[in-house]
Amino acid sequence: MKKRFIAIPIPLRLLALGACFILPAIGSAQDKPPEFVATRLSDTVTMLKGQGGNVGISAGKDGVYIVDDQVQPVTQQLLAEIRKISDRPIRFIINTHHHADHVGGNEIIAGTGAVIVAHDNVYQRMSTRQFNNFLNETTEPWAAGALPVITFSDRITLHLNGEDVTVIHVANGHTDGDAIIHFPVSNVIHMGDIYFNGLYPFIDLDSGGSLQGILAGVELALTMTNKDTRIIPGHGPVSTPTELTAYRDFLLQAQANVQALIDQGKSLEEVIAARPTAQWDDALGQTRIKPAQMVTFIYNSLTGVHEFTRIKANLQE
Repeated sequence: MKKRFIAIPIPLRLLALGACFILPAIGSAQDKPPEFVATRLSDTVTMLKGQGGNVGISAGKDGVYIVDDQVQPVTQQLLAEIRKISDRPIRFIINTHHHADHVGGNEIIAGTGAVIVAHDNVYQRMSTRQFNNFLNETTEPWAAGALPVITFSDRITLHLNGEDVTVIHVANGHTDGDAIIHFPVSNVIHMGDIYFNGLYPFIDLDSGGSLQGILAGVELALTMTNKDTRIIPGHGPVSTPTELTAYRDFLLQAQANVQALIDQGKSLEEVIAARPTAQWDDALGQTRIKPAQMVTFIYNSLTGVHEFTRIKANLQE
């Protein structure tokens, strides 16, 4: 089926990192050091918020390992913040997916001796040129030192710091290489970009993502929770199972709203004009992903016809 491209304005700053799509320009990270905020979630697990995706840190008797490592320009600052939690070497890096705001520190941190762990598809996407129709952007292969050394197809377990931590693949979620990480003793789950807390999610259909896969990942995570579970989203503040349930319910209802319009035979343009996400737009659609873009993600996920939306920079903003 023929691809169609529809121009929807987006602020220029969101284009700075190409397919990762959701960050301020790298220059801003260089000009003004980001503020890092650490939140202790258990005796061993800490969430670190800075420039890019939220970082999970496990630090204990066996050493340190981290989940994601933000963008490359802030890697030295990130390492300094991790050293405030533990001065032991970082043994492993777990990547939740391949976007630059989650893997940007890979090469530098791996150069200190850390071993990078990720899903098979993360290695495939990072080691080859990627073209993103949604952004009309090409990403060149990453340097060899930034690539995962250990990859897995379904799940892998790390037996460190007093708990058996499982890294579980979520098929076709935010991308085709997503993983969520369950810290059972700490009662913490790191969800990567399966979960955007407080804003509309970016669903990277060009990288194999889908709304249906995100919903499956959320449902899987909810089966691992109790009322005291702390949840690290890919972006946004630390969350709870109640908030994650509300996120799931929003996605389900938005999906139903768009499907009803598709069933009426409406085109993508007509579905966008009908504003099927109107009840959430003020709360979730005013920062990064705008309502028309969210509707496009849902529409394309449901139709499966690869009607990519081409983003154009809004030079007035």
